[in-house]
Amino acid sequence: MTTAPSGTASTADGVGPLLRAWREQRRVSQLELALRAGSSARHISFIETGRSRPSEEMVLRLAEHLDVPVRERNSLLLAAGHAPRFPHTPLDDPALDALREGIERLIGGFEPYPALVVDAMYDVVAANRGVMMLFDGVPESLLEPPLNAVRLTLHPRGLAPRILNLREWRGHLLEQMERHIALRRSAPLRALYEEVAAYPVPDTDERYTAEPGAPVVHFALPMVIEHNGRRLSFVSSISTFNTPMDVTVAELAVETLLPADPATAKYLQSWLS
Repeated sequence: MTTAPSGTASTADGVGPLLRAWREQRRVSQLELALRAGSSARHISFIETGRSRPSEEMVLRLAEHLDVPVRERNSLLLAAGHAPRFPHTPLDDPALDALREGIERLIGGFEPYPALVVDAMYDVVAANRGVMMLFDGVPESLLEPPLNAVRLTLHPRGLAPRILNLREWRGHLLEQMERHIALRRSAPLRALYEEVAAYPVPDTDERYTAEPGAPVVHFALPMVIEHNGRRLSFVSSISTFNTPMDVTVAELAVETLLPADPATAKYLQSWLS
């Protein structure tokens, strides 16, 4: 179920309060939104107060300029009396065969480096052998579907004990989740955040010290993890689909872990071979 960003407006209140809530969350004035959308501040005001019913085209135009997630654009359309525009196709539907095949080729081609695909709840929908290698030793109970990337990473019986800079990496993941919660206002995502934020964490990362002569990664925060007695270092890159027309596709993200030093790259290449 979708909730309005303000926590007070709903589809039953009409599209005006919903649009106002999104505009205020994005900290955009009526005039600025009107200029972006090729409208007038007076028209925007009329829509927000219910004096004017926006067309389907106008709802979508305003949602685009307010960066409203695709799932919530359907809610705006319904609140304005229009039919939803964007389908929500299950990922295992034959209509998405080409997408699934493309994803598998993409993450498979990234081997030996880890790559995975997650949905809006950080549940893993696809992963390559590099990722599964990192999960070696994780209890089976944490690997039961749906496999959740954030829970696996931060759980005290998951990867957390092996992440040498856990405090830093945990802070990065929680900040990322906070941004997604602010964007989507998802109650299940908030519950997941509260769960993983409550996991115990050491006061300091005493195990994380730079190895003599090791290159220092300045361009991005690395995840430094121990694997079979080896110290591996990765930087993360996340990609999403451009102009998605389906809720499912809009909420997918491809995360790749690039080696942050030559030793990590060499180890992964030798492991795969």
